[in-house]
Amino acid sequence: MENNLTDRSFWKSFWESRKGLIFKLKPNYVFGDILGKLIAEKNAKNAIELGGFPGYYSIYLKKYQHLQTTLLDYFIHPELVNKLLAANDLKPGDTDIIEADLFSYQPEKKFDMVLSFGLIEHFNDTRFIINEHLKFLKPGGTLFITLPNFKGVNGWVQKKFDKENYDKHNINSMDLSLLRNSCEALGLKNIEVYYHGKFTVWLENKSEQKPLSKAIVKAIWLAGKVFTKLVPANGTALSPYIVVKADL
Repeated sequence: MENNLTDRSFWKSFWESRKGLIFKLKPNYVFGDILGKLIAEKNAKNAIELGGFPGYYSIYLKKYQHLQTTLLDYFIHPELVNKLLAANDLKPGDTDIIEADLFSYQPEKKFDMVLSFGLIEHFNDTRFIINEHLKFLKPGGTLFITLPNFKGVNGWVQKKFDKENYDKHNINSMDLSLLRNSCEALGLKNIEVYYHGKFTVWLENKSEQKPLSKAIVKAIWLAGKVFTKLVPANGTALSPYIVVKADL
């Protein structure tokens, strides 16, 4: 079975079709609080973001945590990266950029933190793609991975209204036991795997949806928000994200 569920043409088309890519990142950007605590605990000085174009977290960590950051992806649109830097009061070169294939690239240095956000679920072999992160990580360094949770309500929305995007995701990877077991098999330590975030749903192709579809998704979003406000809950059905943290 082909391991990679996407290719360069998919990501080129994906990013070129997206609107609203350029904006000022706020201090409370999603996962920012967790990252801030990790950086303080580990006294991290640098980090690499894998598969993260246009570099939201590389730029966020440079801007708010003053880390030396690097972005690696096999599709980079330099103009968009520079626009995002400028929108966040940074300049070209403030974060290092590497356009390369993750699997063939051999890092020239290792990092205190290796990060990916929405990367590993695009591959069939979950342990393999997690292991690819480790060649960038210093001994004692911290691995931080997030992925969407499509096993609950949000997954139903994706499958119903954006099947093409849904099919680019390995739903089986969105399993806490699988993720923990993969980390253990790779010899990682201090492993934490958990659901994260308050209920939400989204569509990558929202602008292409018919008015009725938009109304249905909005109604689901609103109902979920009301329900989880009355009955605070997270887990497989309701949480939008999964977080994986571990040390090498």
